[in-house]
Amino acid sequence: MTQPFVAPRRLLLGPGPSDVHPRVLGALSQPLVGHLDPAFLALMDEVKRRLRSVFRTANELTFAVSGTGSAGMETCLVNLLEEGDEAIVFVNGEFGRRMCDIVERCRARVVAIEIPWGRAVEREDVERALRKTSHPKLVAIVHAETSTGAQSPIADLAPAIARSGALFVLDAVTSLGGCPVEIDAWGVDACYSGTQKCLSCPPGLSPVTFGPRALEAIRRRKRKVQSWYLDVSMIEKYWGAERVYHHTAPISMNYALAEALRVVEEEGLEKRFERHRQNHLAFAAGAEALGFRFVVEPARRLWMLNSVYLPRLADGHDEAKLRRRLLDDYSIEIGGGLGAFKGKIWRVGLMGESSRREKVLRLLEALETILRDAGVEFRPGSAVAAAEAAA
Repeated sequence: MTQPFVAPRRLLLGPGPSDVHPRVLGALSQPLVGHLDPAFLALMDEVKRRLRSVFRTANELTFAVSGTGSAGMETCLVNLLEEGDEAIVFVNGEFGRRMCDIVERCRARVVAIEIPWGRAVEREDVERALRKTSHPKLVAIVHAETSTGAQSPIADLAPAIARSGALFVLDAVTSLGGCPVEIDAWGVDACYSGTQKCLSCPPGLSPVTFGPRALEAIRRRKRKVQSWYLDVSMIEKYWGAERVYHHTAPISMNYALAEALRVVEEEGLEKRFERHRQNHLAFAAGAEALGFRFVVEPARRLWMLNSVYLPRLADGHDEAKLRRRLLDDYSIEIGGGLGAFKGKIWRVGLMGESSRREKVLRLLEALETILRDAGVEFRPGSAVAAAEAAA
């Protein structure tokens, strides 16, 4: 008899997935029902209602795409863009670059606004880009750039986009549930996220929301959406009152998302945001005591994703070996850099259930040991002491 797979117990402090609440894991083990079972249809309505609360929107078309955050990204773009349309995409990290790729696959014209990695998108960037383009169909921005740890100030950027008349598409994969995301207040027309970040649900679903202007653009399309699977005009009939079969929904993942959203609601969004902020400050204090330097300036740092340059290591040591030692010796996962930052930075995720003070201290204690062995000089105990004194 073959042995079943037994997952090791890890402390997930990378860019995702995050640790999952035991109640969410319990929800995954519930018996399956059919995707048109009345009980499951009622759960779908609950998921829609709770997602609207987290997104802070009244948008009726708010649901969970059957796929990860990348599927949500593609859903928003392929439904809103047609061949020949113009789209402005701000690229200040890996995920802005991916949006450009999808825009091109839609045979739309992408206007990529390149911004140095590690910097947020600022109001001047948006105003300058809009002056240089004629009539863009949409403007797309990553709220929380997971590859760099930068958070763009959407409330400052939104007025210029609104004046342009372009549709506003927002990537909130890493921000939703960890810091304010104000879909209606910011005038966002379409937004997507992921379940495995600050919502602390396993990866596999992508919350999305479409506002009235986005729906109007979809209704006015001249051609069918290039993706049958992600065609919102069909999916909405399943998630809406008609309940027309489109595809078999991932039943268990929706159980998990519903429970994760209940956990979020019970804590309260404002308290949850403050928890993320406080734990970020604690980690920052401890990391800086060890000689780490942040990639992003303080005012634009994400609370839930900390990107840091390592202190100078002794010969024979590199960042990948240290990350592997964290995993092997301490069962702690953190992330390395992507793209231009590969081999240069670490990405430490403090998202959802992973954003707990005891987990920050556990990481810092482990870092003190492995960095000391890698020849980094610091005062023993300084990282934990700095974190405990912060905030």
